[in-house]
Amino acid sequence: MAVYEQSFGPSALATPANAVTITRLLLAVPLLMLLADHTSSWPAVALWVILCITDGIDGFLARRQGATRSGAFLDPLADKVLVLGAMVALVAADRFWWVPVVLIAAREVLISAFRSYWGRRGLAVPATQWAKVKTVVQEVAVGLALLPLTAGHPSIATTVLWVAVVLTLATGAQYVHAGSRATRTTGA
Repeated sequence: MAVYEQSFGPSALATPANAVTITRLLLAVPLLMLLADHTSSWPAVALWVILCITDGIDGFLARRQGATRSGAFLDPLADKVLVLGAMVALVAADRFWWVPVVLIAAREVLISAFRSYWGRRGLAVPATQWAKVKTVVQEVAVGLALLPLTAGHPSIATTVLWVAVVLTLATGAQYVHAGSRATRTTGA
């Protein structure tokens, strides 16, 4: 029996991938409420794991059914809201030091602006494989900070957070290099 797969064009809005992404954005609210109440808890870990898994699901659906411009905007937005929101909550709870979180947030804002600027000029600066690894390492750092089993050992989450900082800054440099190289070859 053949399974019917619907394909969506680049301008589609109502897609399964976008529905998953929007759900992830909406679930950021209860996650941040949990973190404000108690940063290290099993319910927070469970919700965090679900949100991280659904990040992969929306990407899978988009690749299978067709990537859209709205999805290309919404998915990184959801990633940033969730990861940076959780990191800021962890800074407020003294679980993370503010310096690595500010470094990550500054890179995310600057590269989002960079990609948006060149995107309006017709130059796509797609996510690299290392940027995807960076997101996973950021998610693991947050997960370890939320996990009750590692709450008494903050150096574990902190070490992974600094690995995330290195990857975050390195992939930011990759984007700038790739964008400037592309503008030289295309004349954009």
